[in-house]
Amino acid sequence: MRRLLPVTDQTPAAPGTEQPGGAAREWSLDELAEAYAYPADTGQDRGWLRANMVSSLDGAAQHEGRSQPISTETDMRIFGTLRALADVVVVGAETVRLEGYRPAKARAAFAERREAAGQGPAPAIAVVSASLDLNFSLPLFTAPLVPTLVITGAGAPQDRLEAARQAGARVVIAGDARAVDPARAVRELVALGFRRLLTEGGPRMLGQFVSAGVLDELCLTLSPMLTSGDAQRIVGGPGLAVPDRFALAALLEEAGFLFARYVRI
Repeated sequence: MRRLLPVTDQTPAAPGTEQPGGAAREWSLDELAEAYAYPADTGQDRGWLRANMVSSLDGAAQHEGRSQPISTETDMRIFGTLRALADVVVVGAETVRLEGYRPAKARAAFAERREAAGQGPAPAIAVVSASLDLNFSLPLFTAPLVPTLVITGAGAPQDRLEAARQAGARVVIAGDARAVDPARAVRELVALGFRRLLTEGGPRMLGQFVSAGVLDELCLTLSPMLTSGDAQRIVGGPGLAVPDRFALAALLEEAGFLFARYVRI
């Protein structure tokens, strides 16, 4: 059973025991949507960027190159809820290749909520890639419900830019050279009307958002598993001069998995 743990007492109770405010029970999709709702007003000129990542107890973001082995059915249910609340899902090219990304689907359970929020039937997927070394024949590009975006720099190879457009992708330039400026990428997406942003990694791209100071929220699943090895952490890249402080906003627990929401202070 899933339980909401009070943020003032973060010690998980034994399965099946009561928490303050009521007995343990499974949350509905509507309740999850309320628990993970975006801020009501982020301002017209900025969005809200949240990340959704999973980590093992020893800090691994992946096992054998993929996140699925350290995940769980409930984690995937929250994963789906976060997608259903977003305007756009921002993801790195390497993660697209490793995880076999497909277009986001329209979900009947969230249709009314999305319509009321002025959203389309499903979030767009935005792939960040400097080289555009992507397979544009995949369904992610050729058969999305909402056109897929590719975010790249002004110096991206012209033949790859043309291949992206020919496949039906919407090209967003967010850098003066080949590299993508993460802060500019966020600004460009907001300017296109995507204010509720969700990034699912990978670690290198999330590290760029963290370094740029544009990450507003981290939804972190802590998996009760040990993997050992040298897998990536959830955030990669150079360290920050001063650690970025976040506050715990909510915490769920199921079968030893912890599902936390942290927001920037």
